[in-house]
Amino acid sequence: MKEINGWNLLEYEETGSTNDEAKKLSLNPAYKKYIVTALRQTGGRGRRGRNWVGLEGNLFMSLAMETRLRDWGAINFITGLSLLQTIKSYSAQADVRLKWPNDVLVNDCKISGILLEKGEGDYLIIGVGVNIKKAPEVAAAYSTTSLKSAGIETDRTEFLRRYVSRFDENINRWREQGFVPVRDEWLKYAKNLGGTIAVHTEREDKEGIFFGVDDNAALLLQTPSGIEKIYAGDVFYVGKENE
Repeated sequence: MKEINGWNLLEYEETGSTNDEAKKLSLNPAYKKYIVTALRQTGGRGRRGRNWVGLEGNLFMSLAMETRLRDWGAINFITGLSLLQTIKSYSAQADVRLKWPNDVLVNDCKISGILLEKGEGDYLIIGVGVNIKKAPEVAAAYSTTSLKSAGIETDRTEFLRRYVSRFDENINRWREQGFVPVRDEWLKYAKNLGGTIAVHTEREDKEGIFFGVDDNAALLLQTPSGIEKIYAGDVFYVGKENE
């Protein structure tokens, strides 16, 4: 069995969804924490039931670990921040930004997908897809890109190893120091912080100033009626197209 930084690594030639495989393993886990990855993924999915197109050469992985439900918000931020840091480890000058709640943008285009789901017991399944070699063409309100298109040459295995190292560093920092240092680091790279955004929630659309993020990872939106907290939704940048 392969290991990366103490994580057991299970590799598949092809799977429908690495998250689904990781969930099955959490029924009777043989390892404390583990990663499921595949060369090909045929049934990937993103937030709110959206499809995640899996092209061969890209990275599809799911990290499984035990954690409390109340910590999901912090881990969601850690997942995205670790992706940004991994990309910047290849090119410090790369234009990488974070979009609430968990999108990673390179040159204003989406490069990854993140989906957190509950496994059995206290297991959290952290699904991550990264466009390493190719960007899928999708009918969506945003453009996509790949690391290769951004001038960064690597492969899925090397990126995975670098990512796990960053993820572990951030998890350990969070456990020792709490969420605030993670949030503050995340905000350094937050796109349009202090600018006007539109937030689409399941119930309504809101517009205001992106004021920041609170201690529970909720978006703070400054509106004429005051600061409102948004716990789930999609962010769009007012006056900008395809972002």
